[in-house]
Amino acid sequence: MRYGIHTLVLSTGSNLGERMKNLESAIVQIKNTLGRISKCSAVYESSSWGYESENLFYNQCLEVVTGHDLKECLDIVQEIERKFGRQPGDAGYHDRSLDIDILFFDQIIWDTELLTVPHPRIPERKFVLVPLAEILPDWGHPALHKTIRELLSECGDTLDVYPVG
Repeated sequence: MRYGIHTLVLSTGSNLGERMKNLESAIVQIKNTLGRISKCSAVYESSSWGYESENLFYNQCLEVVTGHDLKECLDIVQEIERKFGRQPGDAGYHDRSLDIDILFFDQIIWDTELLTVPHPRIPERKFVLVPLAEILPDWGHPALHKTIRELLSECGDTLDVYPVG
């Protein structure tokens, strides 16, 4: 893994409690622990993806400039999630106060038991692709060799994604 300055792309989501406040608090935590947020999408609302819930999600994508390596970023992201109530071993799709996914780390392809980057579900999730296309439409997916704009236009997800406000 290279040392130096890296581009980290995150997706944040919340469907429990004060959703907007949760995302705003997450941004503060990310700035204080991971690095400078260079791009930040609008907040979008959508139904849950992958499971049934009455609670609508707020989602947002962020581009972060960081000096941390990928493993450090994962550790920091998991610590931020724990501050919002995520329990160790808490996996699967369910309601949560805060979920943070690492979407990209530079143009690195990384596949381990702990983490897969790019996030494998990006092409399937409109609630990720819509805010991602807002801030990084021409970002090239290093494994699929398509831009975010192209992935969004090809996405078969029928979930409605609306800007908040």
